[in-house]
Amino acid sequence: MQPIYKSPTPNPLPCFLLAAGRGERMRPLTDTTPKPLLQIQGKSLLQWHIEALVAANINRAVINHAWLGEQIELALGDGAKWGMQIQYSPEETALETAGGIRQALPLINPEPYFLVINGDVFCPGFPIAAFTSRFQAHLNSGTKPLAYLALVPNPPQHPEGDFYLQGDRVSDKPITPQLQETKLTFSGIGIYHQSLFKDLQPGKAAKLAPLLRSAMAENHVFGEKYTGPWHDVGTPQRLHELNQSYDLN
Repeated sequence: MQPIYKSPTPNPLPCFLLAAGRGERMRPLTDTTPKPLLQIQGKSLLQWHIEALVAANINRAVINHAWLGEQIELALGDGAKWGMQIQYSPEETALETAGGIRQALPLINPEPYFLVINGDVFCPGFPIAAFTSRFQAHLNSGTKPLAYLALVPNPPQHPEGDFYLQGDRVSDKPITPQLQETKLTFSGIGIYHQSLFKDLQPGKAAKLAPLLRSAMAENHVFGEKYTGPWHDVGTPQRLHELNQSYDLN
């Protein structure tokens, strides 16, 4: 059988999809279904990401899982029907974002950068190819970031935001206080250098934010603002609203 989606010129960046969270706020839906397999418009959140990756000519992905992880492997298999090569990084208990990345690095096998996308965000139309191209332009200009992040306008459920953006530099402190800068929210989409995780011990839980803040203090984090469709599918109500009213046209 021929793959449904083809990627004739593979993007060299592998992708890591974060899918190990328990999804407590999504209960009772996540009592029997892992959160990244919840569906919007008839497709799971993970399938939306996989199709977008293939469209961007990224044909290799690693997915971590913990809670009900066998359902994820059963649903997606090896990815061949999308023209994707999928491997899995199972965790006995969720290792948080940075811990999950560190555990999976031998499978991701980056040289030396890789793309990471949260499995529980819905961002149809996110321009992955353009995002990775702009990142590559940074490398070509001589910049060697440890992280390159997509930031979005603050959603109602997270009005305080996460980080500041001035030009293409990301910081957790105002870069120019007199400009009264406004924080933006981290989208859960970023490109990372493997050395960002070098001091973490495999198999140990670790959060991403402290690593990013340390790198920001050394001016090693860059990024851009994305204003297209982006949703943190954090509650059953938000999932219901997206299924009832989201316009894919």
